[in-house]
Amino acid sequence: MHELKVGKLDSDLLKNAVIDRIKFKRPEVLVRAGVGEDCAVMDFGKYECVLSTDPITAAVSEIGRLAVHISCNDIASNGVEPVGILLAVMLPEGSTEEDVETIMEQASEAAAACNVEIIGGHTEITTAVNKPVIVSTAIGRGMRGCSASAENIRVGDSIIMTKTAGLEGTGIIAGDFEVELKGVLTARELAEAKTFIDHVSVVREGIVAGTVGTHGMHDVTEGGVLGAVWEMCQIAGVGAEVREDAVPVNAVTRKICDHYGINFMRLISSGSMIITADPSKKDEIIEKLTAEGVPAAEIGVITPPEEGLVLVQGCGSWEKRVPIDPPGPDELYKVVKQVRK
Repeated sequence: MHELKVGKLDSDLLKNAVIDRIKFKRPEVLVRAGVGEDCAVMDFGKYECVLSTDPITAAVSEIGRLAVHISCNDIASNGVEPVGILLAVMLPEGSTEEDVETIMEQASEAAAACNVEIIGGHTEITTAVNKPVIVSTAIGRGMRGCSASAENIRVGDSIIMTKTAGLEGTGIIAGDFEVELKGVLTARELAEAKTFIDHVSVVREGIVAGTVGTHGMHDVTEGGVLGAVWEMCQIAGVGAEVREDAVPVNAVTRKICDHYGINFMRLISSGSMIITADPSKKDEIIEKLTAEGVPAAEIGVITPPEEGLVLVQGCGSWEKRVPIDPPGPDELYKVVKQVRK
């Protein structure tokens, strides 16, 4: 047996060691566990109950805020509004009452911003962790048949991306490694990068795009933009062509990624959403998102499965077509490892 890498399990191991071992099925489950599936959907009569759970393990300074946003983002990716969230908070020995208050103040503010109630959870001090860890579970409700699924993706669909690549990763790195970055970024750039953590919610774009109609949405979490596209195409059994020069990225994100030698296309980016939609709806989705203050751009197109998943770099005679591989450990873990050395 070989030792596993830090981060999410790769797709093959996830399928073989986890998902394929889930044998018992309930008829009420409309969407169940699968590679690339962030949400489960259950039949509640005329309603659908949409559920998602996620951990926060690689951030410290804004962990309470992120714990709420990441799970609510998954619900919004189904075009459904989140209504409740549960938080399991595990803190290391030496944690203080002030630490608990800070985390819950952050979580409370984020929940209010998402219009979601913290309905329960668990909090403990444990020797099982050496830094704060939060597992959050969000619950959404919609009319039966209203939730969007990547299973509906069709060849020719437009691939739309909101905001910028590496959004959450930039905010986490700037907040947790501020001292080191003072020698890399100007004071203004560092302050700007730290504010990225305030924009990690995709609830607004999920609901807006859902009203227009999509063929599936995915918030950009671990694995970054390319990981999100790969996971969506895995569910739908299609290919994709993504143009690197069409992917929005902030200059300060590029500067941080260059410093640590990481790829912004593979950096965790909660706050950014990948939306697939019929080309006839592309302009309406982008216009409505822009009107809501959410920047959006078309970054690629869905292609037949035999064409595979391709990242197009450069243009004309300098064009290079690079296969998009399955997501591995997020680039953020490379930064954590470098700083700890």
